[in-house]
Amino acid sequence: MTLHLRKSKLLNQLKASLRNEPYLFINIFFAGVILLIIAYSGIFSPDKDNYPVVCIHQKLTGQPCFSCGLSHSFSLIVRGRISEAYQWNIYGMRVFLFFTSQLILRIAFSIFYTRYPDTRRQLIFVDCIGSGIIFLFAFWPFIASIFSGILKI
Repeated sequence: MTLHLRKSKLLNQLKASLRNEPYLFINIFFAGVILLIIAYSGIFSPDKDNYPVVCIHQKLTGQPCFSCGLSHSFSLIVRGRISEAYQWNIYGMRVFLFFTSQLILRIAFSIFYTRYPDTRRQLIFVDCIGSGIIFLFAFWPFIASIFSGILKI
């Protein structure tokens, strides 16, 4: 009976800390989303081509967009077939590395956030700047293609 009460108390404390610490909640949420993306890549096979999400742009225009083939690329990367992944989308590895680095950073920053409460403000600042730089590196080709399309209009 006391073990049950102890678990219940610990669970309530965890819930309260997540309510009081939005940074931890956001990190857990993003880590969960990234794990779902990796699971999606592992579940759906590039060989069977059974992805439930299709490219709307390609369906409407008949032309591939910059993100076409990312699901195939991710699935191949998860399976260790890197050279094939580049054939589906040359930017797939960049984006995949962004998500894996963010998963690692969400876990690491959450641990530092709870262990070193005096450095929380600096940690959040470093997290925002570092994640922004990693994002720009990973998604720059996509951002550039959007702006080049706008400038052509």
